[in-house]
Amino acid sequence: MSVNGRVALVSGASGVLGAHFSRVLHAAGARVALAARRVDRIETLAAELGEGAVAVAMDVTSPESVLAGYDAAEQGLGGVCDIIVNCAGIAVTRPFLQQSIEDWDGVLDVNLRGCFLVGQEGARRLVTAKQPGSIVNIASILGDRVIAGVAGYTAAKAGLNQLTRQMAVELARYNIRVNALAPGYVATGINAEFFASEPGQAMIRRIPQRRLGTPEDLTAPFLLLASATAGAHMTGAVLVVDGGHSVNPL
Repeated sequence: MSVNGRVALVSGASGVLGAHFSRVLHAAGARVALAARRVDRIETLAAELGEGAVAVAMDVTSPESVLAGYDAAEQGLGGVCDIIVNCAGIAVTRPFLQQSIEDWDGVLDVNLRGCFLVGQEGARRLVTAKQPGSIVNIASILGDRVIAGVAGYTAAKAGLNQLTRQMAVELARYNIRVNALAPGYVATGINAEFFASEPGQAMIRRIPQRRLGTPEDLTAPFLLLASATAGAHMTGAVLVVDGGHSVNPL
């Protein structure tokens, strides 16, 4: 599962999963651009990782910001990013009838439009450089399931699964692989409060393994998709890591 010598960009690197994947790539020998809007957080993470890590300001919903972010990443790391991780994501939890247009647009912009913009610009640069690469979109089992109150999030993640497949088909001719990692429920800043509640605890009891996932549970599956060797024949896959939740009929 080697990524030694590769150059990676991780969007959403200020969040729990984005920071975890950034650490995993760096520890495995990749140079990593940490991209996010919350620059103070990624600067702290870059300082923690040290050499081979740079903080890059990026708003994934803005084409101009994405372009500037890639320019800064290439300048700071000395090469084209050949591992691209789309991990930027937000959720608005509110009943469907109370969701506003702003709620809907905000979630779709970050979770789906952002993956399109970051993936497209990264792929364009790889094609121009005639380099192979790997794009890993961080999806969710909520791309296939539903829970109350997160209409925009479930719609965005379902769209991301299909976007992953579309990108995989169109980019295969350039030796760019595109896959999605679909975690089950992992405690993050987005959902920690819910899982501390009684409904959240009840949901945990419906997971066959009877526990939430951890970022560490995602490490090996993530490296499988990122690696040009271990994942060489994988593209267009949506890899589920959820403790059996998605196959539980309850």
